[in-house]
Formats: sequence, C-alpha cells, structure tokens
Amino acid sequence: MLVAQAGSTMNDIVDSVQRVSDIITEITAASSEQSVGIDEINRAIGQMDAVTQQNAALVEESAAAAESMQHQAHNLAQVVSVFKLNGQLAPKRPAAPQTALRIGTR
Repeated sequence: MLVAQAGSTMNDIVDSVQRVSDIITEITAASSEQSVGIDEINRAIGQMDAVTQQNAALVEESAAAAESMQHQAHNLAQVVSVFKLNGQLAPKRPAAPQTALRIGTR
C-alpha cells in the first residue's frame, strides 16, 4: 500500500512537472510573439520619425520658397511701376503687402 501511494505521488509529481513545463513553453512562445510585436512597433516609430523629419524639412523649404516669391513679387512690382498706365505714371513705390507671410516653428 505504501508503495502504491509512493507510485501515485510520483505520477502526480510527474504530471505537475509536465504542466509546469507546458506553462513555461506557453510563456516562452508568448514572450517571443511580444518581442516580434515590439520590434514591429519600433520599426513603425522609426518610420514615423523619418516622415516627421522629412515633413519638417519640406515645411522649411516651403517657407523659404514663399519668402523668396514674396521678395520676387515685390521686386517685380517695383520694376513694372515705371510703366505708364492709361497715359499716367504708375506710383513709384508699390504698396506694402496687406498680410505678411508668417511661418511658425516648433
């Protein structure tokens, strides 16, 4: 009887060890999946950072182009101001633009 109990206890221990081993295997698989997911998130964040930097550069380029166009328009207005319109001289100096271009930076 004592031998039978010992055998039964040993079987219970083996079953428990197997359950623990199965749980550890599941934890390992879940950890691997989480690691892959974290890697994908890191790549996506890196791509978003690159796009953000590209957008910032484009904003700077657009602001510079807008400022250049504003200067060119002002210069063109000065150049054409010497022409006569309907027999009269145009004003020597063009009026200042009504609204100035404002570019905000962060």
